[in-house]
Order: sequence, then structure tokens, then C-alpha cells
Amino acid sequence: MNHVLEPLGSRYAYWLGLPAEDTSDTSDEDPAQVRAMPVILRIERTEPPGRTPLLEAAAAAALAVCLDERSEPGGEWAEPMHAWLDNRIRKVARRARGTHWQAVLDLPGITVSVDGAEARALVPGLVSETPKEVSRLQISGSELPPDTPGPAPEGMPLLLLNPEVPMTVGKASAQVGHGTMILASLLSDAELAAWAAQDYRVAVRTPSPARWKELCPVDDPEAGWREDRVIAVRDAGFTEVDPGTITVLAQYPAQYPA
Repeated sequence: MNHVLEPLGSRYAYWLGLPAEDTSDTSDEDPAQVRAMPVILRIERTEPPGRTPLLEAAAAAALAVCLDERSEPGGEWAEPMHAWLDNRIRKVARRARGTHWQAVLDLPGITVSVDGAEARALVPGLVSETPKEVSRLQISGSELPPDTPGPAPEGMPLLLLNPEVPMTVGKASAQVGHGTMILASLLSDAELAAWAAQDYRVAVRTPSPARWKELCPVDDPEAGWREDRVIAVRDAGFTEVDPGTITVLAQYPAQYPA
């Protein structure tokens, strides 16, 4: 298990087992200490990206920041990363275009491009101290039409969106980022190295309701991981979905290219 992501892995089964109403209970939090990872989605007005490639870029970017060497103990990102991972794992997705997109490229983070779609995950920080280059960006207001990406490539980590829970592209981008992080927190060093060699690429798809029900491990997360290599993302329900909703399933392939 990766030591940077260890706090996340150790909380996974506990989080799935909470009553739905408890997932959104923030009574123990100091609002001034709430932290989040900004995820910036490049959505140009004249040439918007495809929805699926943008989600795949966002998912890879969030994990890339967590597993960058600068997030390791002693690295320049280590302190804010640890403070964030030790609490609720919040992400805030915002859209940017033109000069506003160029401005966020100067902030600490990692950009991933997939089939022309670009997403940049930034180093987490206090929400109250969000840089102006980020705070001026809109969280909502842009949506991308559904696309038809075709079958997922064989041997690639797979992120499945809940087919019965509509989500905006911003909401979905945060959820798939949670998915790659939880998945990575349970992998061995060798598996993480193989994934890193592929730049943490993933496939994002929407399964049939029957396939979703077959794979969803909410009743027994340990068996889901042991038997199917599947983990579930359970949302606190602060935006768009009800507390306790399973938004994404992430599955690591039995065989992954070295």
C-alpha cells in the first residue's frame, strides 16, 4: 500500500459501512480548516472536449498529484497533501478557458491530456485560501453532451459511472478522481509502478444497471476487492446526489501491462 494514500485505504471499508445520513455529517469539522483539491477542466467555447476523455483526464490528474514525488515525505507538496488526505477527501471541479486556463497552469499541480481533452488537478489547500486564479472560475454552468466512447480497452483500470444517477461533468470529474485514489490506495507497489508507467490512464464508461448491480460491493467491500478487484465511491451528498450515493465503481484489471 502506498504510504501517501494509506489514510484513504484504511478508511475505505469504514466509509462504505456508514449509514447514509452519517456520510454528510460535518459537525466535527472546523469550517476554517476545510480543504479541497481543485480540479480544473479546460472547456473552450468554440472547441469543447469530449465528455469521456475529459473525465478520463481528470481521473488521471487527481491521482498523479497524489503520487508525484513532490507529495512524498520531505517533498514540497507533502504537508498540504497529508493534511488533506487525513480528513474528508473533497474535490472542487471548475471550468476554465482561454487566459483563465493559462493562469492556472502557473499553480502547483499536474495537467493530463486525453484525446485533446485537458484537466489539471492542483495541490489541495484550504478552501478559505483558494487562489484568485481558481476562485474566479465557475463551478457550474457548463455541461458536455453524452458521447459514445465504445468498449473499454482491455487491461486498463475501469471507472464505471452509476447508470441511475445523473451527474454534471464537474460532479463526475470529482467522483472519478476519488475512484482512482481509492483504487490506488489498495494496490501493491508493483501494481502502482505498472499504472504509473501508463501515466495512470483509465477508461470511463457507463455500465448497464444489471452490470452495475452485479459489481457493486457495498454490502461486502472486502469481498468485492478480493474477488472482483472493485471498489466503490460513496458520496457525502453535499451537491447533486443524495448522501450515501454510490457514484462510481473502479476496477483494477486482473492483468495490467508492465
